[in-house]
Amino acid sequence: MKSTASLSSILSSKACLSRSALLPSPLPRSSFLAGAGAGRPDCAANRRLGLRIGTSGFTAAAAAMAASFKPEQARAPPALPVPTPPLAKFKIGLCQLSVTADKERNIAHAREKIHEAVDKGAQLVVLPEIWNSPYSNDSFPVYAEDIDGGSSPSTAMVSEAAKALKVTIVGGSIPERCGDRLYNTCCVFGSDGVLKAKHRKIHLFDIDIPGKITFMESKTLTAGESPTIVDTDVGRIGIGICYDIRFQELAMIYAARGAHLLCYPGAFNMTTGPLHWELLQRARAVDNQLYVATCSPARDAGAGYVAWGHSTLIGPFGQVLATTEHEEAIIIADIDYSEMEMRRTNLPLEKQRRGDLYQLVDVQRLNS
Repeated sequence: MKSTASLSSILSSKACLSRSALLPSPLPRSSFLAGAGAGRPDCAANRRLGLRIGTSGFTAAAAAMAASFKPEQARAPPALPVPTPPLAKFKIGLCQLSVTADKERNIAHAREKIHEAVDKGAQLVVLPEIWNSPYSNDSFPVYAEDIDGGSSPSTAMVSEAAKALKVTIVGGSIPERCGDRLYNTCCVFGSDGVLKAKHRKIHLFDIDIPGKITFMESKTLTAGESPTIVDTDVGRIGIGICYDIRFQELAMIYAARGAHLLCYPGAFNMTTGPLHWELLQRARAVDNQLYVATCSPARDAGAGYVAWGHSTLIGPFGQVLATTEHEEAIIIADIDYSEMEMRRTNLPLEKQRRGDLYQLVDVQRLNS
């Protein structure tokens, strides 16, 4: 008799997936079951395996576990190898910008701060969420720009700056108008000024904490339909916007696609920011053993929506590498991808996953 592992994690319900195609192959009963105790681990076998584990036996023991646990089947399709990045080391600049109701001022100010970040050595610059507009449902329709139609002074400035300075820019986000819909959209520009990717916020921020905060992005904005991962001059980057960081499946998908770095322009607030902002960044980094960068607007205590600030870079071991408070600031920090390799060697999670017990499905890749 054989035991069959069950599918326990699916990213999306949009596609009809064949259960038989996704489940790992059944394993012999003797691989996991001890005698009549169906479902129990073979403790004696595990003890024998443990006795063989030493400095010289670690690799062999890991291989033995992998043969039984089938870690490659914990991702469907199987995870992609992490590509060799064009740069192993570089400086990132996080521009925590003050934002006003004057769009022209906001654009000129962002241009100035991009130049300042590059002058300080940044080879990747990240802007905040909604940096050209106040963050409000009333403002989104007024400040929205038609990116696809070429009527977007905000993204035109970012493109020009990227080309002039020969720097990769994750352009924060702005309200985007496309037909009769509005999106919260992040554009990524290469060092040649060309648009390399456009991410529309997948998870809309709807919150209601009585006496604290109520905000419903879904009143005006439409959710994006696709994860966004992009190859740049500084490595493979997965993009999320603010609330997207709460959904670990998205980060796991990016990691399985070979991301080196996750960038989340975000504007957490004074209720969720103190509790969750750093916590979520560190969780996404340590779970996936990669870098996580966030960039917030500076705090304006007189605004209708008050941002938490605290733009941050987190390392692949969950450590805070650089951060700031709530005032306007530019953070310059070093990224060294060799630390990813080291941490993944220290804790080889990819080789220890239980593909016999659970599975994360990348629906987009599966259907492509």
